[in-house]
Amino acid sequence: MMQRIAAEAVTRAPATLVFGLLKDPLTWTAWSPMDKSGPDKPGPDEPNGVGSTRAFTKGRVSGIDRVVELVPNRRFSYVHVQGLPVRDYRGDVDLEDIRGGIRITWQATFKPKVPGTGWLMRRGLRKLLQQMVDGLASYATVRQSRQLR
Repeated sequence: MMQRIAAEAVTRAPATLVFGLLKDPLTWTAWSPMDKSGPDKPGPDEPNGVGSTRAFTKGRVSGIDRVVELVPNRRFSYVHVQGLPVRDYRGDVDLEDIRGGIRITWQATFKPKVPGTGWLMRRGLRKLLQQMVDGLASYATVRQSRQLR
């Protein structure tokens, strides 16, 4: 059964800054709970573009994601290729202009590989997504305030 999770946060940073942080896997350790992050294979048109893969490690879990959609300053989408016990995982990070900043909405859908574990995977991944979106919003806000000085 398909599982759905979502998390959101707001930043005062512009969408260009937030999108740039999402697109560059080398920044992810600065704002996410990942212990390691970086490029795996470049995309056909640009290194961090659609088709590129990136490798991540958090604790003892390593994984690879592939970028599947980029709408500059609006959407960053990826699929999980290997690592987690899930199938058909897709994550979409949407950036929306709101009064006073940008709303970051990070959503994901997936099916658990092991039947009956959907609730457990959903709970763990929901917590991770909230840490990711909170870290991204906070880091982007700090970066923006430093640039304004």
